[in-house]
Order: sequence, then C-alpha cells, then structure tokens
Amino acid sequence: MQETDAIREARREMEVCNACRYCEGYCAVFPAMELRREFSAGDLSYLANLCHNCRGCYFSCQYAPPHEWGINVPRSLALVRAQSYEEYAWPAPLARAFQRNGVVVALLTAAALAFVLVLTTGLNGDAVLYASRGVQPESFYQVIPLWVMQLVGLATFLFSLAMLGVGAARFWRDAGTGRAITARAAARAVWDVLSLRNLGGGGHGCNDNTERFSMVRRRLHHAMFYGFALCFAATCVGFVYHSFLGWPAPYPFVSVPVVLGTIGGVALMAGTGGLFAMKVVDDPGPQARALLGGDVALLILLFIAAGTGLALLGLRETVGMGIALAVHLGAILALFVLLPYSKMVHGVYRTAALLRCAIEGRDAPAA
Repeated sequence: MQETDAIREARREMEVCNACRYCEGYCAVFPAMELRREFSAGDLSYLANLCHNCRGCYFSCQYAPPHEWGINVPRSLALVRAQSYEEYAWPAPLARAFQRNGVVVALLTAAALAFVLVLTTGLNGDAVLYASRGVQPESFYQVIPLWVMQLVGLATFLFSLAMLGVGAARFWRDAGTGRAITARAAARAVWDVLSLRNLGGGGHGCNDNTERFSMVRRRLHHAMFYGFALCFAATCVGFVYHSFLGWPAPYPFVSVPVVLGTIGGVALMAGTGGLFAMKVVDDPGPQARALLGGDVALLILLFIAAGTGLALLGLRETVGMGIALAVHLGAILALFVLLPYSKMVHGVYRTAALLRCAIEGRDAPAA
C-alpha cells in the first residue's frame, strides 16, 4: 500500500485508539490493533478490511468530531479500504474504475444490456425474440443459443475469479501474518463470514444513524449474502441438470433450481433494497461520502440482477420472455465483469482479513 493522506490519517487515529482502548470489545478491529505498536500501510489495509463498518466506535468515542482530534475510525478505514481495492486490483488500467465506480457501473450495465439485446436479434431476428413458446424444453436456447450463453458466461466468470484471485494474493502478501493457516483458524474465519458476527458491534448490533443499537444492517446483509448464494446455487443445480442429467431449462416451478432461485432472488432484492434505503437516512458523520456513489450503484445492479431473474420466471410463458431473458443475462454479464472492480471485492478481502485475525487471535501472542 502506498503512503497517502488516507493511510496517514488512519495511522494517526489507530495510535490514539491504541492508547485509549475504550472500544476494545466492540469488534475484531480493536483486539487486532492492540497486537501492534506501529502501523505499516499493510497493517492498516488489514485493519480496514477487518472493519465491518458497524460504527459503534464512532458514536461512543469521546474524541470524535467536533472534538479537535476528530477521531472518525469508520470513515478513515473506509477510505483505506477503497484505496486497497484499487491498489490490489489488476490490471492497473481497469483498477482505475474504482475512482468513478458509480459511473462505471451504470455505463457497463447499459452496455451489457445493449450487447445482449443486439446479439439476440443478430442471431435470431425479431420474430424469435418476441415469440411465445410456453414452457417447453430448451425454449430459452431458441432465443439465445446455449453455446453463446456458456461461452460468454464462462469467460466472464473465469475472468472475474482470476482477477479476484490476483487481488486476494496481493492483499495477503501485503497484510499477511507469515504464519501457517491452521484448521482451527480457518473454521473460525468461515464462521465469522457466515454469521457476520462483527456486524453485531459489541454484541448489541450496529449504530446506523444514532447511538441506538440495531441488528437491521446485519439482517439485511444476511439477506443479501445468502440470497446471492442461493441464486448461485440455483445456477449450479441447473448446470448439473442440463449437463449431467439431460434435463434442459426451463424447469417447473416446483423444482430445485426454481425454488432456490426464487427464494434467493427475493432475499437478494430485500437485502439490497433495504441497505439502499438505510444509506439514504444514515448519519453522514461516519460516512465516506466520496464512496457513496459506487456503493449505491452496486446495490442497484444486484437489485436489477435479482429482479430481472424473477421477472423472467413470471414472463417465461409469454411473448415477453425473450426480452426478459436478454435483459437478465445483460445484468448478469455486467455483474460478472464488474466483480473484481467494484465493492463486491470486499467479500474476498474481508474473508482474508478475518482469516488473518483468526490466526493472530488463536495462535499468536500479544506483541
């Protein structure tokens, strides 16, 4: 990590916090901070990605604004996180997309939708796009050939996975412990990821816009996280059905892929919609306002991806099926391409940070 104003401010605040230690039980950041006497840029990147932005420290801090020291840990660590996303991303020209993330998300989504619509009409013509087929095997593939779906989808997905892997390796090299990963530490990190334990602050919840504790943010993140996971599981089951069992889509309403996708889509829309609403009313004090555009754009893209999937389910027996399919695949294409260059990377870096925290917390003595 490069030395920037964000790094220097985060270091100043961590040094003050390390002397105060009033917030040591609020989340994983403060016990990890207390293991250090000095803070390298890599250490600050680790602590920033370990932060879940519960804001408990901001509302309890006696040195928060308007105090002259101006300690604002949630905002400072959010700025360092954003810097880490850009610096660890590869290749560098694409990493600059983080600087104008909201605009990039909007433009790429529009481009992906236009691409899929043009590709569909170019391959099959308008008559195929607007035809009503009912629910019959391989009706989706009459609109967009299966090989096209597989080629474009697999290429973009593998590209995203590779770029996320490069970013994770860079983060770990910059902020890693140098200690071996134990099964115990890995199990603890997985539990912390799945439970979002650190979105509970000190155990009572987050401070969203007041000193009042709430579990709303944690529940909405659970809905978004598990909704996304269920949608991905539905896609994987559909792949197994088609490739190994010879059962082509679309599937009946009462089938594993449809049930998983429906529950996941509803949960994903509820989670993203709720988090968007919370951003509208959040206290601006602990926020990094410069990052708000990218956060909102990603929530909207996830909401669109889930909503268009549910719309396709409802329209698959009508003349609107072709358009619904093209729009949904365009949204998914945009989402896949943007994965390594949007806030979605926080899931990868936060998981790595939680793993390092588990290694230090269970295996390493205090410095």
